[in-house]
Amino acid sequence: MAEDCIRVLVVDDTVTYRNIVKFVLAGVPGIEVVGAAANGKIALDKIEQLRPDMMTLDLEMPVMDGLEVLQHLKQSGDDVGTIVLSGTTERGASVTLKALELGAFDFVAKPTCGTSEENVHALKADLQPKIEAFARSLHVRKLLSGQVRRNSGTVATAAPVEKNIMPPRVDVVGPARAELVAVGISTGGPQALNQMLPQLPAKLGAAVLIVQHMPPFFTASLASDLDKRCSLKVSEAIDGQEVKPGHVLIAPGGKQMKVVRAGPCTIIRITDDPPENSCCPSVDYLFRSVTRVYGQNAIGVIMTGMGNDGTLGCRQMKQRGAAIIAQDEASCVVFGMPREPIEEGIVDVVAPLEEIAAEIVRRVPHQVVV
Repeated sequence: MAEDCIRVLVVDDTVTYRNIVKFVLAGVPGIEVVGAAANGKIALDKIEQLRPDMMTLDLEMPVMDGLEVLQHLKQSGDDVGTIVLSGTTERGASVTLKALELGAFDFVAKPTCGTSEENVHALKADLQPKIEAFARSLHVRKLLSGQVRRNSGTVATAAPVEKNIMPPRVDVVGPARAELVAVGISTGGPQALNQMLPQLPAKLGAAVLIVQHMPPFFTASLASDLDKRCSLKVSEAIDGQEVKPGHVLIAPGGKQMKVVRAGPCTIIRITDDPPENSCCPSVDYLFRSVTRVYGQNAIGVIMTGMGNDGTLGCRQMKQRGAAIIAQDEASCVVFGMPREPIEEGIVDVVAPLEEIAAEIVRRVPHQVVV
């Protein structure tokens, strides 16, 4: 194996799933499986012995579960990138969000109906791009620290990352007018939203709509968790719900969300329309409707995540006069979704995660929310 390959530890209490994950990883260039563990205690011993770059981690295990492993790694400062394997139940979603809070890179859903060839293929389709995204993220960190050269040929060495194209800061002239903030986010999203949303004031004079790439159950758990942390009211969006200032609505996993006019009001429509950019919910789908309904009276915010969902939507919003804010490369877990809008020059401000809320507030009027 090449020196710059990604060393992976597979952790699961079920030998069948360990073998499935190993099979998936064997098809990813630049990945070396260096070991496996049947519970968290064994995993911690193997991490100390083998020093893997990353691990796949089952959350439900005997002796020591996945959350305990992540808590230990956080306390010890060991830098092991983690993709958790999660159940697709309400409890599984809640536990997965805790894992993301503890520093897990991302998650994939375990098949719920056994280990048929179809389910194995589905797991591979979900897991492989996230493994590759972590590999690129790790390589970027190594590039920035000077640990590797740019010309290596593995998956860990994706196209060199250019420096952010930092557009001039656009000062808000005259009265702020944004009535809606539309946010698109994916990998690293729960952690980023946990930091950004609590910074928005309770008297924010605009509604906030969020597309976070997640499956069913997970978005409801995310909304419930954020609601406990924020001054604003946060909930999973419901079809027909009115869009109101001071409320944050998160698109349900597995559905599409858009806004439409209904007389003097704007309401949410939740649909079964097909995925866009392989995403459901899709950022482009939401942003397109925001362009039609709000035009220049909106703000588009594009944040950490894989792929390019949201690029077309940002372009459409910008053409109608909306302001676009993008998260900067350094604070993104994966600098995918903000990259293209920044490089196209359609972004008004590129901001680190800790400054995004302030950039939103600069463009939104304050009002008493009733």
